[in-house]
Amino acid sequence: MSWSKLFCCGAASLFCAASVLPAQAEETPPAKSEAASPLLPTAPLERAAVQASNAVGHLLDGAMELIGIRYRRGGSSPDTGFDCSGFVSHVFHETLGLVLPHSAREIAKSGEKIPRDDLRPGDLVFFNTMRRTFSHVGIYLGEHLFVHAPASGGEVRVEDMRSRYWARRFSGARRIESD
Repeated sequence: MSWSKLFCCGAASLFCAASVLPAQAEETPPAKSEAASPLLPTAPLERAAVQASNAVGHLLDGAMELIGIRYRRGGSSPDTGFDCSGFVSHVFHETLGLVLPHSAREIAKSGEKIPRDDLRPGDLVFFNTMRRTFSHVGIYLGEHLFVHAPASGGEVRVEDMRSRYWARRFSGARRIESD
């Protein structure tokens, strides 16, 4: 099982919890006499949820595989290093085939604005790190954690948004839908 499935499902996220439905169904098929549970989604809805959760899982796995890659201003490759927007752009392109701009401010113009309380794994989180909003971006993992390429001298890592530094600098979140 991938890291993202374990992490997301541990976060009790409905969006990611759908990723365990097929595995459970394969392990313990329902008896033919059992009626379908009214709590389980219909087949098309279930397929859509599983596809969405698989995409998020793939995105998070791709991001986590890059932990430890060094920061490099303007960087957009695991071979040479990443800056924050280069990291996010690379992960979205490599895992979902989506092309995002190489600028946190420009990425912030993409997707749907979402409140902090509605964050789901795979959402983008933005921070004011250079005395201007949307100057830094990372990928939300769930449970108040995000992965990002921090700054010169650093490397791709996971941090807690509740830490004093990040909590004071949070400037918004966006959800990028992959069709």
